[in-house]
Amino acid sequence: MTVAPATRLDALALAAQAADDVVLGTVRGVHDAVSARVHGTVGGALGGGVASVTRCVHRGIADGVFAGVSGGLRLGSAGLRLASRHGAGGGALDASPAGRFLSGAVNGLIGDQLREEAHPVYFDMAVRHEGRDVSPTREALAAAYPAAGGKVVVFVHGLCEVEDVWWRPECPRREEPPRRSYGDRLVAQGWTPVYLRVNTGLPVGENGAALSALLQRLTEEWPVAVDRLALVGHSMGGLVVRAAGAVSSDRQRSWTDLVTDVVCLGTPHLGAPLERVVDWGVRALGRLPEAAPFGRILEFRSVGILDLRHGLSPDVQNLPHARYRLVGATLSKRPDGPGSGTLGDLLVPFASAMGRGRDGTEMFPGAETLHVQGDHFDLLNHDRVHAALEQWLADRDDVPTRAESATS
Repeated sequence: MTVAPATRLDALALAAQAADDVVLGTVRGVHDAVSARVHGTVGGALGGGVASVTRCVHRGIADGVFAGVSGGLRLGSAGLRLASRHGAGGGALDASPAGRFLSGAVNGLIGDQLREEAHPVYFDMAVRHEGRDVSPTREALAAAYPAAGGKVVVFVHGLCEVEDVWWRPECPRREEPPRRSYGDRLVAQGWTPVYLRVNTGLPVGENGAALSALLQRLTEEWPVAVDRLALVGHSMGGLVVRAAGAVSSDRQRSWTDLVTDVVCLGTPHLGAPLERVVDWGVRALGRLPEAAPFGRILEFRSVGILDLRHGLSPDVQNLPHARYRLVGATLSKRPDGPGSGTLGDLLVPFASAMGRGRDGTEMFPGAETLHVQGDHFDLLNHDRVHAALEQWLADRDDVPTRAESATS
């Protein structure tokens, strides 16, 4: 439901709107709380009459200043959006890596709100190829993937990310060329990589339903018959993949029958402690009037982020024909090293990535696992992960054919 291609001016308009809603709102809240405390103290010392007059004068001046700044920001935001609609957008936001990164980050933070506003920066889930959306029709897919094969591997990124993250360089130096992605390197094994862009600010369950519908169309419209489908999800992307697999279908041939492999890279199956810390911080700040307004900044987060607090429900069933592979990272050399149970890869504890509860229960009995030393984003492009993917996705006699999957 994107209204129009987002431009740089749309991004600036959104920044002005956020400055009014979040920054100015926080400043005003702190000011009002401090003012109330000061005037309460002064009123007790000088008497109610003097304090009341002083408070009214101060309130009138402050309200006028805040109203003027707010009006200026809102007027500026509206003007920037109007200029963008009239062709003075300063270039498409998706035209540069920085613009795509900004788009993904903003939608991850407030994608649900942007959808309600029909904001140009908002985007829907889509197949992405060479920096553009690809319609899931046979004609469009054939044009985008002229060498399409029967083995398709779909990559789903994580929170606040876009499809570019799969080409993450080994070292974050600007002059270093991007490394080949996992998909690029799997082409030699006959796989056709497909990268998706997901609006991670939306609820995980909703994204799962959208992914299920998209994969159904993708497998039906693919230029050649799909014999094998593999899904690779990073972080929240793994939750979206699992949520998609739980969507019921009345199709005679469902995309789920074609899935032979599901790989989760640093996926918070049991939740991410960072979201819990943020929630605790909001409640803690709320106890002090002068600090409570800062909670507005922490509360300014999407439903998608809130869904990371506990992960998916334990009732979500795994795909019956798929082999599950779980990859987790820790800063320590060993998966049971110091901090692996809390910090893990800085965002996801190792046990959460493995789907192992404190009571010893396992969400993925029999799943193959891999531990990597590094942080959460090292999992996006790591030589050990690539070697594991080559092994896991190799042709084997125990992998069912299309016909076997459809009839089993």
